Amino acid sequence: MRQEGAALVDRCACAVNFCVMDLDELFPSKPDDPLTQLTRQDLDPMSVEELQSRIAILEAEIARARARIDTAVSFRASADAIFKK
Repeated sequence: MRQEGAALVDRCACAVNFCVMDLDELFPSKPDDPLTQLTRQDLDPMSVEELQSRIAILEAEIARARARIDTAVSFRASADAIFKK
């Protein structure tokens, strides 16, 4: 059901912003969690340089998390190989 004057992103029948993700759905049980606070921080007062710095820091944190995942997967594979029957 398309509303009169609703803009479409593509040819689907859904209007733009039809379904909005609520951050409380992502982090309902951890309101004091640093990640929750980070996602709720207002970006409007930040300069372009501050935003670029923020992105660089977040990308470094993503790389750190991916490296930890790789370590955990490798460790699990090693343990599985040792105890495999």
